[in-house]
Amino acid sequence: MDRVDILIIGGGLTGLAAAAALSQERKGPAFRVALIDAGDPAKQRDAAFDGRASAITATSKRMFKALGVWTDLAADAQPMDKIVVTDSRLDAAARPALLQFDVGDFPGEPSAYMIENRHLYGALYDHLVARGNIEILAGARATQFEFETAQASVHLEDGNTRAAPLIAAADGRGSPLREAAGIETVNWAYPQSGIVTTVEHAKPHQGRAEENFLPAGPFAILPLKGNRSSLVWTEESQIADRIMQLDDEGFRLELVRRFGNHLGEVSPVGPRFSYPLSMHVARSYVAPRLALLGDAAHGIHPIAGLGFNLALRDVAALCDVLQTQARLGLDIGSEAVLEQYEAWRRFDNLKVALLSDGLNRLFSNDNQALRAARDLGITVVNQLNPLKRFFMREAAGLNERLPRLMQ
Repeated sequence: MDRVDILIIGGGLTGLAAAAALSQERKGPAFRVALIDAGDPAKQRDAAFDGRASAITATSKRMFKALGVWTDLAADAQPMDKIVVTDSRLDAAARPALLQFDVGDFPGEPSAYMIENRHLYGALYDHLVARGNIEILAGARATQFEFETAQASVHLEDGNTRAAPLIAAADGRGSPLREAAGIETVNWAYPQSGIVTTVEHAKPHQGRAEENFLPAGPFAILPLKGNRSSLVWTEESQIADRIMQLDDEGFRLELVRRFGNHLGEVSPVGPRFSYPLSMHVARSYVAPRLALLGDAAHGIHPIAGLGFNLALRDVAALCDVLQTQARLGLDIGSEAVLEQYEAWRRFDNLKVALLSDGLNRLFSNDNQALRAARDLGITVVNQLNPLKRFFMREAAGLNERLPRLMQ
């Protein structure tokens, strides 16, 4: 049985970031880490694997800089210099901007950067390989988990076993580790699906991101490098299924109805993906010898684009707690240590999850009275710069206690 300090299950973005953070010596010990994934993380840089893009907040950028990854991401990172919010019907002749955030509303740096997930996968994976102190077990399928008094162990399909004082679960929304530990979730499904694709347009976006609230759900246009944008298109599930079945020209026409013509001619240039939308929160983030990270602990509506940033805050907070306790000679997988991580992260994640849920329910409808009230509220916020700065800092995580990696 091979033993390390921490076993990370799941080689997606959260697992890769956790391996980079926990194996780095930074005001605390560098842990011996093994990363286990049933697939091959090296292949995740292919756009056909994940055509999405992520909004990386200012605090998440700081974390990538501290880990030494940002230099490999900077060339592909598109700053968000302006964020515009509209609220209208699908075929409205005009979509006036009700709320606008400019780069000046967030002094010092852009509030966020858009980076395609394929670049995030590639930079994180290459960083782990170059460091050389992390064991990456690709194509290793876990068949059984055991949580004992002094250690946890993972039995693999090839007959091998890995053990550690702590397992970090980065194995996604359907987390087998969470289920094996008997941790229940509070969850519900939305009658919506998310359609994701990349488009090319004739005119430059100038770093402008748009959140167009339509009756079926938000239609987000997020700037990428070049004359390209990533779309996160929320639609009623049955309609989304029909749209996904259209041929290329039919899909483009439906897209243009929602996109508008302000950036000239628009054409999809990447694969299209669709997935059902749901929300879940684990009743506990920890169990004996186990800590949940990212989607294993919480999954939110994509309306605010903060899902991956919450996962990074989880990783940075866990890193802080474990390094502090290890310096004191304490057992990093003990219940007392892991409860500190849960106490740190639970409120922030729950707050963002409920806010995202509330915004989606408030705006994904065509109630005329509700539309008038919410538009008035948005207009008032737009006139109050201190309130706008508060919301920008909240989205970036600056209103919370920050882990060292994000300071």
